[in-house]
Amino acid sequence: MKGPYQTTMGGSHGAFLTTEWTVIDHIRSGDKSSSSMLMNDLLKKYWKPVYCYLSRKGFDNERAKDLTQGFFQEIVLKRALIEHADKSRGRFRTFLLTALQQYMAEARRKQNFRKAKPKGFLLSLDELKSAQMPEAPADFSPEDSFHYAWAAQLLDQLLEEVEAKCRADGKAIHWQVFHDRILRPIMEGTDAPSMGEICRRYNIESPGKASNMIVTVNRRFRAALTRRIRRSVVQDCDVDEEFQELVEIFAKGSAR
Repeated sequence: MKGPYQTTMGGSHGAFLTTEWTVIDHIRSGDKSSSSMLMNDLLKKYWKPVYCYLSRKGFDNERAKDLTQGFFQEIVLKRALIEHADKSRGRFRTFLLTALQQYMAEARRKQNFRKAKPKGFLLSLDELKSAQMPEAPADFSPEDSFHYAWAAQLLDQLLEEVEAKCRADGKAIHWQVFHDRILRPIMEGTDAPSMGEICRRYNIESPGKASNMIVTVNRRFRAALTRRIRRSVVQDCDVDEEFQELVEIFAKGSAR
């Protein structure tokens, strides 16, 4: 069954690009069931950045969860934030961050930090551990923490996607070589094993062949990253800018 943004016009390569803004447009005009599903997807994508912003604001774990619930209940759902989202303003996550800042300013004025329990859309935040949250550097601002959480979640999803695709295509060893030589040293801050060690570990004929495996996975990763970035921008010409911002987010974090 085709999704709401797929088409067979022009063959399989003629599918319309699904961006966050096209998802939002569909929520505005779609039927109730599909709109609820798409709204749920957006909430799952953005609740961690919202939570991390609030946590960095100084709220403890329970209060940050309550305010995250309240924001999505009062602003995103009840007040139909989606109806006022304007893609001419740029990235949706920037629009959402501005709405969150305004929500907190209004809540402070009213001293309205009561616990909200949305129904039907949100994950049960009470069941989630703070250890599952992306850990932004301690001196990051709330705004930096919001963007860092978004970027960290994006990276996790990309790695899962690329690994699954490699394994499905019979390239599990390609993934393992990439993981051991490139990914693990970056994630764990350890020295990368030599290409000779990689070849012995996975019975690969030569360092050159192992290097080609890494190139293959790296290309898949970059292609997947480009697809994901295109979903968050209004125009293709914004892809490079978004990619650069993603690099800067992680560079800023690793410099700590």
